[in-house]
Amino acid sequence: MSWIVWIILGAIAGWIASIIMGKNAQMGAIANIVVGIIGAIIGGWVMSLFGGQGVTGFNIPSLLVAIVGAVILLFVVNLFRRR
Repeated sequence: MSWIVWIILGAIAGWIASIIMGKNAQMGAIANIVVGIIGAIIGGWVMSLFGGQGVTGFNIPSLLVAIVGAVILLFVVNLFRRR
């Protein structure tokens, strides 16, 4: 995938994950993109552990993988920030 597709997928996935985790008001566009891209990497890794495919392009399954990874990332960050 090109870097523009990664940015778009990251922005959408990060934004949806921030809404799910209740962090939407605290995050800006750049944070959503970063969380979404890192979430896509984490989601791909988690999916490979279960024998599934990670991010394969700009499609719905890849978006769902990125959202799951971004939610995991926000959950872990939230655990460390509370302490």
